[in-house]
Amino acid sequence: MHHCLNVDEIVRLIAGELVSATECTTTVALACCNKKLKDPVLDVLWETQCKLLPLLRTLPEDIWTPGEYGSFQRLPTPQEWSHMQKYARRMRDPREGANVDLLSPKVLPVLQSHASSGPLLQNLKTFDLRGTRGGSIPFIPLFLSPRTTAFTVVSNPGANLPSRSVFFAYSKDPIFAAAVSELLLTTNRSTLRDFRTDFSLTEEACKVIFELPGLRKLQTGISGPAALPTTVLPNLTELEIEYDGGHEWLQGFRGASLGKLVVVTIHSKFESIVDFLGAFASVALTTSLSATLWNFTFHTSRAWISNYRSLLPFTQLRELMIESSCESGCSSTIDDDTITDLARAMPKLEFLLAERPCETPSGVTTKGLSALAHHCPHLLSLSIHFQVASFNASESVIPRFSSSDDCTIPREDCALTDFDAGDTYLPEESVLMVALTLLRIFPRLKLIVHDCDGWEKVAAAIKLSSELADYSSEKLMFAKPRRIVW
Repeated sequence: MHHCLNVDEIVRLIAGELVSATECTTTVALACCNKKLKDPVLDVLWETQCKLLPLLRTLPEDIWTPGEYGSFQRLPTPQEWSHMQKYARRMRDPREGANVDLLSPKVLPVLQSHASSGPLLQNLKTFDLRGTRGGSIPFIPLFLSPRTTAFTVVSNPGANLPSRSVFFAYSKDPIFAAAVSELLLTTNRSTLRDFRTDFSLTEEACKVIFELPGLRKLQTGISGPAALPTTVLPNLTELEIEYDGGHEWLQGFRGASLGKLVVVTIHSKFESIVDFLGAFASVALTTSLSATLWNFTFHTSRAWISNYRSLLPFTQLRELMIESSCESGCSSTIDDDTITDLARAMPKLEFLLAERPCETPSGVTTKGLSALAHHCPHLLSLSIHFQVASFNASESVIPRFSSSDDCTIPREDCALTDFDAGDTYLPEESVLMVALTLLRIFPRLKLIVHDCDGWEKVAAAIKLSSELADYSSEKLMFAKPRRIVW
């Protein structure tokens, strides 16, 4: 055996590459070829096992019978259980989670009885339980260990969820709410760093979760006109809330200690939305959010009149996303003055998705877009109601900003690459002018996102322009210098 394979780190790196390439048979062969390779290779092979079934199959054949769900034919002896634990202790970070509903209902009680002296997976750090039913919830503590830092509980296996969370339940079922609330109350709160759930917890659990000084990420639901306890979350960096009633719960954050909060995401299912942004700003300005917040997102399926001027004090924002519906009629009031004020107040903006463009011929003109390009040089992606008619104006109508401030990058250097045209109607005769105007304002533009005919031609024209520019640059780079005779 080559002496390099005596280095544990090299062996684990090789095994990791084989597992990533789904060459599990080769990985097993590597573990079997030499005793020195066995332990590090098995550690890597079992670390990311995605289900419990491979673990149960390490038991003798007369104990575990595979099938649609699998079942125990007899109880494992202490020696047989100890043999399985040699593999169980290696499971640390299951990628897809162990779906206990793929097991027979009789399996979990057997596992629980044998794990009474300790957790089933002793060194588990992250656990992702997807597609589970209420009957499996009582067995969740079976998989927890003192080293677990990320635990996910999901009833909808198709949900697109964060990969690293402590608790996440995708159901409004009271069984889930009660079970996860109880887990919160009984777990080691001093080590809890990440808590995620999309429904309202019990009152006792809600009081606990909003007063955890060590918590860094929080996602929870709020049902009805609930009042939150006084919030004490000095280390919180990410907050996500889904609510279906009024926004009285905002008052729980008034004057709160939120010195590290940088990401706030709100999902509203309330039928009657008033000036939420104004209510949010009035509370947030009693905290340190105006100096720390760099990502603010608000989602609603309702049409509403948003007051963007309420957000002007949040000058550190890099991502501002407002998602609402225009199905029942567009209610957007965004115009050149509004977008110019936003651009001046938030020069660090990188992503601005202020309502997706619709068929309504209203919104900002080339004047507002030029202001964005000038004041927000780092802007990468833009989705906003705009007026196509303004693109047909002559070149003199597009303002050219002079940079009086040394810290301001000229308009021509705007970094924007993605532009969302949404459902905006585009006349056939305006295609070329729109493409040219967009490139004059955003010279690095590459991608046009759209749901309406005509824009694919704009996208093609912009792509061609980009390819020509790249080709010209390449030609200049390799061209021979010409001698100039005066």
